[in-house]
Amino acid sequence: MKGYLSVFLLLCGLVMAAVACKREAMPEGPSSPGTGTTPYILQIPSNLPPMEIPADNPLTEEGVALGRFLFYEKRLSGDNGMSCSSCHMQALGFADGKAVSKGIDSIAGNRSAMPLINLGYANFLFWDGRASSLEEQALEPVVNPIEMHDTWPNVMAKLQADPVYPALFTRAFGTEQIDSLLVAKALAQFIRTMISGNSPFDRFRRGEGLISPDAQVGFNLFQLEGGSPGQIIPVAGSTPVTGQGGADCFHCHTADAGLFTDGQFHNNGLDTVFPDPGRAGVTGDPANLGQFKAPTLRNIAVTAPYMHDGRFATLDDVLDHYNSGGHASATVDPFMKFTDPDMVLGLTPQKRQQIKAFLESLTDEEFLANPEFQDPGPPHL
Repeated sequence: MKGYLSVFLLLCGLVMAAVACKREAMPEGPSSPGTGTTPYILQIPSNLPPMEIPADNPLTEEGVALGRFLFYEKRLSGDNGMSCSSCHMQALGFADGKAVSKGIDSIAGNRSAMPLINLGYANFLFWDGRASSLEEQALEPVVNPIEMHDTWPNVMAKLQADPVYPALFTRAFGTEQIDSLLVAKALAQFIRTMISGNSPFDRFRRGEGLISPDAQVGFNLFQLEGGSPGQIIPVAGSTPVTGQGGADCFHCHTADAGLFTDGQFHNNGLDTVFPDPGRAGVTGDPANLGQFKAPTLRNIAVTAPYMHDGRFATLDDVLDHYNSGGHASATVDPFMKFTDPDMVLGLTPQKRQQIKAFLESLTDEEFLANPEFQDPGPPHL
């Protein structure tokens, strides 16, 4: 009996050893997405809120690095001559300084390139909010016939044929097979790191420095209702407000969270008829005609021209528009209270200068020159 038991145990040992040897000899298959990646530690200034990161696209060092290469990659376009950075330049707050941009076929679009600032906080992307995530937004410019005018199968083939990109995708996502969704995920990771929160105003708010007295007064004006102090001002569909002699900016460019946008859509009285339907082109709702997303005011001094179609060349032009009251229409925002000719916003030359001083204090030179956002050169390991 002992002999049989010894033989049985010996056979079991041999089988287990054979299985172990077989496992060691088996070639390793592609690792699962994200295997071996390094978490990216997002540095968020204390005066900005936490950023919600999608569970299916966590920030990693490898993903962010890949997204940075792709942001400057011209092979994402049909003629291999245009990258995301062609319309989003760092020194201009990742805008392009043009009223409307032209794509690879020199066809002009009808909207200005939005600055890419703190978009990790955004729930809607594009002027009309047609994308609800950075991942979704990143898919569009490549196939847009006015912009990069390519196809995703063609772009994927170009990247797949590169001697380096398959390895970079393996590092970031555990597969060397490149597809559009992974490209979009990598781009989204990189764009989420584009945080602007160290302007002179930010340091002032954190008690780390000062801004000019004019800028401080300008911020106070920014936070106050317009109109003469004590004046009762009607608000369509809401309770009347009392004038405070301010600039009336804070409704759409909320400062409390440090983002200087409410992320919502407003008709700010630019037109009485709407050559561009804005948000209504997405929702199909006539009540949204002429509504566009309120952009952040961060780095506003370097992101001219202004509005969705770049119609205003300077901040003075913008202030002229709001001081005039704008144009009344069926969908004009209730916050545009001074389209009524009997109501006047009332910005004096001194107040305008103070408001401009505040807006200029939102320029974040560190963000505009951060080497981690600059072109890393050709893709490399």
